[in-house]
Amino acid sequence: MPKPSLGNCNTRNKSVIRWVDDMAKLCKPEKVHWCDGSPAEKEALTREAVAAGVLIELNQKKRPGCYLHRSNPNDVARVEQCTYICTDSQEEAGPTNNWAPPKAMYQKLYGLLEGAMRGRTLYVVPYLMGPPGSPLAKVGLEITDSIYVALSMGIMTRMGNIAFEHLGESDDFNRGLHSMLDVNPDRRFICHFPHDNTIISVGSAYGGNVLLGKKCLALRIGSFLARNEGWFAEHMLILKVESPTGEVTYVAAAFPSACGKTNFAMLLPPPRYKGWKIQTIGDDIAWMKPGADGRLYAINPEAGYFGVVPGTNQATNPSAMTTISRDTIFTNVGLLPDGDVWWEGKDGPEPKECIDWRGKPWTPASPDKAAHPNSRFAVPMANNPVLAPEVNDPNGVPISAIIFGGRRATTMPLVFQAFNWVHGVYVGATVGSEMTAAAVGGAGQVRRDPMAMLPFCGYNMGDYFRHWLNMRKKIKHLPRIFHVNWFRKDENGNFLWPGFGENMRVLKWIVDRCHHRVGAEEGALGWMPVLEDFDLKGLKNFGPVEFNKVQAVNEEDWRKEALSHEELFMRLHATLPKEFIFTRELLITRL
Repeated sequence: MPKPSLGNCNTRNKSVIRWVDDMAKLCKPEKVHWCDGSPAEKEALTREAVAAGVLIELNQKKRPGCYLHRSNPNDVARVEQCTYICTDSQEEAGPTNNWAPPKAMYQKLYGLLEGAMRGRTLYVVPYLMGPPGSPLAKVGLEITDSIYVALSMGIMTRMGNIAFEHLGESDDFNRGLHSMLDVNPDRRFICHFPHDNTIISVGSAYGGNVLLGKKCLALRIGSFLARNEGWFAEHMLILKVESPTGEVTYVAAAFPSACGKTNFAMLLPPPRYKGWKIQTIGDDIAWMKPGADGRLYAINPEAGYFGVVPGTNQATNPSAMTTISRDTIFTNVGLLPDGDVWWEGKDGPEPKECIDWRGKPWTPASPDKAAHPNSRFAVPMANNPVLAPEVNDPNGVPISAIIFGGRRATTMPLVFQAFNWVHGVYVGATVGSEMTAAAVGGAGQVRRDPMAMLPFCGYNMGDYFRHWLNMRKKIKHLPRIFHVNWFRKDENGNFLWPGFGENMRVLKWIVDRCHHRVGAEEGALGWMPVLEDFDLKGLKNFGPVEFNKVQAVNEEDWRKEALSHEELFMRLHATLPKEFIFTRELLITRL
C-alpha cells in the first residue's frame, strides 16, 4: 500500500488526511493522486485518459478541448432502484425512497470495496459547491478510481485547493467514496448516509451516479442539511431577466430532467423582445436561504452543466451550442468520420455513417439511435455566452418567482399562478410529468414528481412538504409561485404552444405579475392571465382562439386529476401536511 502523497495540495487538515488514509487502506490502490485543480493537472490527466482509452480525442480544430467518453451499455442513466437513503429508521427515509439500515449497508459496501482499487489509481477530489465565501457553500471530498470522474468533477465543481482553503481545519465536509468495481449492475449501489454526511457509490461509472457533488450531495444530502439548517436545496434552474429599462428579476424553476430546464435557463428572447436579456445563474440546482432583508436568496452550487444532448441545436438552444463548442466531455454520442460528434436532433443533415454510442458502425438504416437518448455533455459554465455575472456572488440573488412545470400532453394549461404560498406548495407537490430517459424505466409514462424532487429528496417527502410550508414563517417577502406546461397537445398530437424562445412571452407575464403590472382572472386552478395582458403579437398561427385552447381547463379532466393526487397522498399519509387535504378539497369545490 503506497503512502499517500499530498502532491500540490495545500491542506494539512488532519480529518481529511486521516479519512483518505483509512479509505486507501480499505481499497488498496496502486497509487494515490491528490487533485489540485490546476490547468497543468487537467492537461496531464486528459492525456492519461486518452492513452487509456477512457476518452477519445475529438477533432481539435472543430471541437477544441473536447473529448468523447463511452460508458458501459449497462450503465447509461441514474439507477433509482439501486439508490438508497440510509437512516436509522425507515420512516425517516420515507416511502418514496429505498431504505437500508446504515450499519448493514456500511458492512456490505466495505466488503465490496475491500481491495477494490488494486492496480488502479485512487484520485482524491476536493471540491467546493457554491461561490467561494458564500455562507451556503459546502465542501466535499470524493475518492474515486475513475479518471473520467476526476476530470468531470473538475468541470462540474470548483475543484482543487480552493475547497481546502474554504474548509480550513474544519471536519465539516462531505465524505464521498466511489469505485467502479467491475461495473456489474448486480453490485451497483448509490448510498447516502445523511446523518454522517457521507456518500458511497459502487458498481457504476455513469455521471449522475458517480459525480457525487451533483444529485448526491447537492440534492439528496443537501435537502437533508437544508431541512435541519433552515434553507432549500432544490432541483431548480435560476435565471436573470433584465428589461430594456434595466429592471432585474430573478426566477427559479423546477422541471423534471429532459423537460426543457437547460433550454429555459438559456432562453434566447425572440426578435420582438429587443432589449430584453435573459442570463443564466444555474441550469439544474438551486440552494436558497432567507436573507437579512426578508427575501429568499439563491446560489447555483455548481460550476458546470451536465446536460442532455439529443435535441440540442441552434433552434432549440443556440447558447448551449456555443457553450459545448469547446472544453466539453461528451458521453455516449455518435462519432463522425471527421472526428466531430453527432446526435439525433443536431443541426444539419443526418450523416451517412458514424460510430454509435456503443462504438459500433451506424448508418441511417440502423435500427438504433447513434446517440443514447440520455447522452450528455459536461462543460464549464464559464463557456456560456449568457452567463450572469452574479453567478459568483457569495450572497446569491433574490428570487421573485418560483415556477413549477412538467411535460403534460393534456389537462395542464400553459400558465397559471398559485393563490398563495400554501397553494403554491401544493401545486409543486402535485406536479406530474412523463418519465424521461434520464431515469431507468418506461420513458413516456406519467408519474407524480413533486417539485421535480421525487428521485432526489434525501428524507421523508411528507416532511419535505412540511419544511416548504414552515419556511413561509422565515421569508418575509415570499416569491410568487407559478405552474407552466410547454407541452400541451391538440387532438391530432401537435403541440399547441410554439415553445423555445417564445416561452419568453410566458416569462414576461410572470415577471409583470411579480411587479404588479398586470392583473389576472381568478380560476379554478389559480390566477389565470387575461388575454389583453398576455403578449401574442407577432406569433404566427397563434391568436386568441389558440390561446384559449392552450389555457383551457376541462372540469371533468381536472376532477380526475384532483382524484389522482390521492395516489401520492396515500403513500405519504403518515406525514402528509393537513394543509394539503384542505387545499385539495378547495380545488375540488372550485371545480
